[in-house]
Amino acid sequence: MDIKGHAAIVTGGASGLGAATASELARAGAKVTCLDVNLDGARAVAEKIGGEALHCDVTHAEQAAAALAQARDKHGAARIVINCAGVGPAKRIVGRDGPMPLADFERVIDINLVGTFNIMRLVAADMQSVSPLADGERGVIIMTASVAAFEGQIGQAAYAASKGGIAALTLPAAREFAQFGIRVNTIAPGIFHTPMLMALPEEAQKSLAAAVPFPKLLGRPDQFASLARHIIENTYINGEVIRLDGALRLAPR
Repeated sequence: MDIKGHAAIVTGGASGLGAATASELARAGAKVTCLDVNLDGARAVAEKIGGEALHCDVTHAEQAAAALAQARDKHGAARIVINCAGVGPAKRIVGRDGPMPLADFERVIDINLVGTFNIMRLVAADMQSVSPLADGERGVIIMTASVAAFEGQIGQAAYAASKGGIAALTLPAAREFAQFGIRVNTIAPGIFHTPMLMALPEEAQKSLAAAVPFPKLLGRPDQFASLARHIIENTYINGEVIRLDGALRLAPR
């Protein structure tokens, strides 16, 4: 798909991977709306790229539907949707204080997996109603998993489960939406420079970067954004979970 002129939605657009992707899509000529619970952050990104910002809790059915309706009124039905909203707190299943509170597990699953599904179901319904482009394509949905979906570390049970769910969701969604000319793909990033990671001490960040086979660097959000753009532009990529990790394979801890 040629990105120029099409409406795009980016969840988690206030920072990190979402902000970088929103910027990349705007440079390619998309009409971008950033959705985030951090409205001030989303507005800062939107002002910089000439887009729109809306408050949205992706786990809330009515709130997500309302935000997408506002975005549709402004830019038309989105043909491009990038799901970057997510959280990644670390906690053992059974720690020093006993079993992990069930609410902690549920929160991660709710935001990362249910939130992603919520946005996908709503935007796919919109995409099915738009006219197909010259090649029959109507839209592209990209989700964000993690290498933790495949090599979850100790303390990542909730996070790995949520991202594993996204990886597993990719193919059935792509198969279901194929008849409408809608592609579904997922990027599974490794260790990236994001606000979540930047909260770690500098020595910890260096140690993580050293674990990457090549290049021995933390990933940059613009590299994630670049891959997202390629997926959108390359119509033959469909139903794939693409690792973006410098050949990293996570150790148990």
